[in-house]
Amino acid sequence: MSCIPQPRWSRRQVLRSGLALMAGAWVMKPHEVRAYSRSSLPGRPAVDKDYTRWALLSDTHVAADPEDRYRGFFPYLNFQEAAAQIGDKLPDRVIITGDLARLRGETGAYENFKTLLAPVARQRPIHLGLGNHDDREDFFRTFKNPIAADQAIENKHVVEAEAGPVRLIVLDTLLHVNGAAGELGQSQRSWLETFLRRCDSKSTILFLHHTLSSDLLDTRPLLEIIRPVGKVKAVVYGHSHKYEFSTDAGIHLINLPATGFNFTANQPVGWVEAKLTKKGGEFTLHALGGDRQLDKHTQKLVWRA
Repeated sequence: MSCIPQPRWSRRQVLRSGLALMAGAWVMKPHEVRAYSRSSLPGRPAVDKDYTRWALLSDTHVAADPEDRYRGFFPYLNFQEAAAQIGDKLPDRVIITGDLARLRGETGAYENFKTLLAPVARQRPIHLGLGNHDDREDFFRTFKNPIAADQAIENKHVVEAEAGPVRLIVLDTLLHVNGAAGELGQSQRSWLETFLRRCDSKSTILFLHHTLSSDLLDTRPLLEIIRPVGKVKAVVYGHSHKYEFSTDAGIHLINLPATGFNFTANQPVGWVEAKLTKKGGEFTLHALGGDRQLDKHTQKLVWRA
């Protein structure tokens, strides 16, 4: 049995569809949410499976100018290469945890982002989070999401969907455009607490932009919500431009590398391929630049009971 939110939390509050780019349009109707796999493409029968493969990215920082360069990296070219690799592997879903744009979320940056990801998005659902270098108005203006303007969680963009044996929830920590700090806020935390209480026991992974160890202003209340909820197995985020794994009360904390550029030479630039089951996950780094020592290395995690 899947989650049944309380009546007040209708589809106006949660974009169960995400922002999937189907045939070039960043819109998916709620009834179209499903676990996608190679076998569920048009012309092939859907087959249940005990794992799902996701592409996990963060901090793409695509600019309106494709020639934009920072720390010797060209984020546009990095994202282009990442999108090509993902297109070859065709995971079941793609999640990008924010800072899609370079600095202030300009429409031109989102147009470039949208174009680069279009070949993948025509075949797979794509779920996007918002970071501190994103702008909601420009974001929704570009992706033309018809539900966003009617959300009851004011100024927050939330996505919930299921894929195979796991559930994903993308939360919104954007507080101020081009400011370092982020925040979930009371309304979003209340929604999350209610949603988790009423959901089934499917393994659940939370995605947000800001690093829990810094800059997320309400890290403590978030952890107080999820620590007692055994179905929450991991929290995935970006923001710090670091690739590392840690735990809190048995919950895996996964800090994704940046796709656009690193802040220090000892960090990779790239994306992560995740194979997820109800019992754990395998996370493989695909390094595009920076420190490539861990390229193709797989980190295996076991979910808490």
